Amino acid sequence: MQIKNITIIGTGNLGTRIGLQAAISGYHVIFYDISDSALEKAKIVIDKIIFQLIKAGTLTDDKKQDALSRINYSTHLKSALAECDFISESVTEELAIKEKIWKQIGELAPVKTIFTTNTSYLLPSQLANISGRPDKFCAFHFHDVFYARVVDIMPHPTTDPSLIPLLQELGRSLNQVPVIVKKESPGYIFNFMLMAVLGAAGRLKTKDIASIEDIDRSWMVNFHMPTGPFGIIDNIGLDTAWHVVKEREDAASQAFAKLLKEYIDQGKLGEKTGEGFYKYPKPAYRDPGFIND
Repeated sequence: MQIKNITIIGTGNLGTRIGLQAAISGYHVIFYDISDSALEKAKIVIDKIIFQLIKAGTLTDDKKQDALSRINYSTHLKSALAECDFISESVTEELAIKEKIWKQIGELAPVKTIFTTNTSYLLPSQLANISGRPDKFCAFHFHDVFYARVVDIMPHPTTDPSLIPLLQELGRSLNQVPVIVKKESPGYIFNFMLMAVLGAAGRLKTKDIASIEDIDRSWMVNFHMPTGPFGIIDNIGLDTAWHVVKEREDAASQAFAKLLKEYIDQGKLGEKTGEGFYKYPKPAYRDPGFIND
């Protein structure tokens, strides 16, 4: 089938980026969220990303206008799905919430629609049946979209195999590098490796072995990276990290989940709220003197 119309379900940090990249790539995009305020925040994020892309020389003013002309916003799920060829879902990383939205999608979406979830750690088989169309359901997981351009394609046991090459083609058209996860695995490929690093950083902090800043400095200097583990968590979102970590039963993970929850309860979710382990838009780790402090 030919994909022309893409609906983004959930306009958080990553959903917004996926939709913008789709519009830049020539697709018609509808952003759906449950409130006008969420959609207004998405518009602000889009403006910021576009500014950065133009400043970097990767987007022109003409292409900007073309992309924006292909974007619409809606708080009405039925109308957001009316002409939809392809869905990318990025709602809160909580099974009950995702189950609720996928049940609604399955009842409202056209027969032609391909269903994909951008879930970070849940498995597509946990959501496929409740969607009512398990054969058309697959995990299609993005990273940053503009700077980390891998998209994970992870089918579940009853995904129609013919979807895989179609998703590979779509991924490439979105300027991504598709990788196929042959068996369902929480965290796909990169996130599986990343959580090992973030979990180790969490243990170092909760056991009071080193400060957040020194843990990040050690990583940044040794690997010549601009961000350390706690800066990465700020970018991901402390709430997203907490949803993942709290499901692990080992003592180290539970201690880390408790630490994350302390920040979350203060409204410190990371970069998206202006504060997490660091304060934004000018976190300490971006200061030239951070490495030498």
